[in-house]
Amino acid sequence: MPELPEVETVRRGLTELVGGATIDHVTVNYEKMISPDSPEFELLLEGRTLEQIDRRGKYLLFRFNGGLTMVSHLRMEGKYDVQPEGAPIAKHTHVIFHLTDGRELRYMDSRKFGRMALLPTGQEDQLSGIKRLGPEPTPTTLTLAYMKQEFSKSRQAIKPFLLDQSHITGLGNIYVDETLWMTKIHPLTPAKLLTDDELAMLRLNILNEIELAIANHGTTVHSFSTAYGNAGSFQNSLHVYGRAGEPCERCGTLIEKTKVAQRGTSFCPYCQIQKELIKK
Repeated sequence: MPELPEVETVRRGLTELVGGATIDHVTVNYEKMISPDSPEFELLLEGRTLEQIDRRGKYLLFRFNGGLTMVSHLRMEGKYDVQPEGAPIAKHTHVIFHLTDGRELRYMDSRKFGRMALLPTGQEDQLSGIKRLGPEPTPTTLTLAYMKQEFSKSRQAIKPFLLDQSHITGLGNIYVDETLWMTKIHPLTPAKLLTDDELAMLRLNILNEIELAIANHGTTVHSFSTAYGNAGSFQNSLHVYGRAGEPCERCGTLIEKTKVAQRGTSFCPYCQIQKELIKK
C-alpha cells in the first residue's frame, strides 16, 4: 500500500500535470469505486476546474471550483495516469476524467480497492477514514509533548501502535520498520515503555525518514509509480525492510523477519532489544 511519501509524490506529480485543468466529462467503469452513484458523480464533475490537490495522510484531496472536493484513497494498487485522448486504455482502468484540453486523467486499480468520494469542500473531515487520523509527521504537527502523552497511555506493541493511523498518520509497514530500526526499538516493545529520549529520537527519525523518502519520490517495492509513471528510488536507501537474512548495517547480526499484527516485520535481534511490561 502506498504510504505518505508515495501519496505525496503522486500529489505533486498530478499538480504539475493536471492542476488547473477542466473536466469535460467523466466515464465510470466500476461503480463500486465511487460515491455518489455514477450519474450524480459524473454530473457533479462536468465542467469543473481542478484548482489544487491537497493531501491528508494517505488520502488525496482534489479541490474543484464551486466548493467541491473529491477524496481519493489509492489503497493497495491504485494509480493515476495522464494520457492523450484516444490512447489505448490499459487494463484495470476504472475511472476516466476527460479533460477539455484533449487529455485524460485515468485511474487504474488491479484490485479495485481504491475509492473516490465527492463532497462539499470543508466536509472531508467528516469521512470516517479521515475523521480519526492523527497528526501529520511534520515538525509543527507531530510534537514531542503529544507523543509523550499519546504513547504513555498504550500497552500495545509499538509496531501496530504506529501502524494505527489515529496515532500518527501516514506511516505504513516500510517506514515503521525503518524508523524502529533507526531508533533501536524492538517492534514488540509496548508503546508506554519508551523513554523520553527514545521518543525524541523516534520523532526525529520519523520526520527525517519521511522527508528523505519524499525527496526520493517514495519507495517502489511492488508496483508503485509516480504520476509520471516512474518508480520511486527510496528502496535503495532502506536499512532493514526487505533485508531479512542480510547483516545489520550497525552490528553485522543477521536481520530477522517475523509477523507482528499480521504484518511482515524486519528487525535486528541484537540492536533492537525487546522491553516487556512487568507482570503483577
